[in-house]
Amino acid sequence: MNGAYAAEVQDQCSDAEIVYDLFHMVAKYGREVIDKVRASEAKRQTNRGARKVIKSSRRLLLRNSGNLKRKDRVRLRELLAANPRLAAVYVLKDDLKTLWDYRYRKWAKRFFEEWYTRAIRGRIEPLKRFARQLREKIDGILSHCQYPLHTSLLEGIMNKIKAIKRMAYGFRDDDYFFLKIRAAFPGISG
Repeated sequence: MNGAYAAEVQDQCSDAEIVYDLFHMVAKYGREVIDKVRASEAKRQTNRGARKVIKSSRRLLLRNSGNLKRKDRVRLRELLAANPRLAAVYVLKDDLKTLWDYRYRKWAKRFFEEWYTRAIRGRIEPLKRFARQLREKIDGILSHCQYPLHTSLLEGIMNKIKAIKRMAYGFRDDDYFFLKIRAAFPGISG
């Protein structure tokens, strides 16, 4: 979601459409919302034991609930029941993931607007800031409906481009570099 990245893509590939993937969005949410809310909630605790529980809950809050062991699910349930702010950001994280299940842009946009309203009304500043950032990038998020790319495909393409770059041994011929990239992906027309 880096502005420089989007600008470079548009400069180099003017017909390209930016698509933001689920993996990177959830990672960004974890860093910018869950980690900050968790840290502020830990600081607010006067009880040393409660503070320690919240500080050590990062993994529980970031993992998919379906991937947690039974004892961790119990710990997560207890943590969320004891802290409404953490519960709110956790639920909104899972709801945000649902956005990538939509295949119709109109319905995805409607879902996002409902999610955005809940995020803003939650009065949790890191969450509100993140929601506003997403709203600015909504076109790239909704592009997933038309181009349901997976992170694995994108990461594979980027790794291949990095390998081509390493093989260039410092030559500065951009045209040749882009020809080599196009040759590496013959099934993708441009």
